[in-house]
Amino acid sequence: MFALGNVVATPGALDLLDRHGLNAAWILQRHMYGDFGAVSADDRAANLAAIRDQTRILSAYLVGHDGKSEKLWVLTEADRSVTTLLLPSEY
Repeated sequence: MFALGNVVATPGALDLLDRHGLNAAWILQRHMYGDFGAVSADDRAANLAAIRDQTRILSAYLVGHDGKSEKLWVLTEADRSVTTLLLPSEY
């Protein structure tokens, strides 16, 4: 649905993915194709508008199991130059 640009990740995001044995590719694919994860209906609507209006897109995915999930954000900048995987605490 939109270009990701350069993909980068913060140390916290890399650590989270590594601890759970995950590759970022599946998360990026979900983000790029409009599965914005654990966002509200309003945020989903805002993301769909952002695709059309060329503004920032934010997805949130829960990573983990056994009731100990952590949130991972994926943020694509308005100009589509970069997509960042990060933890909310790193924003």
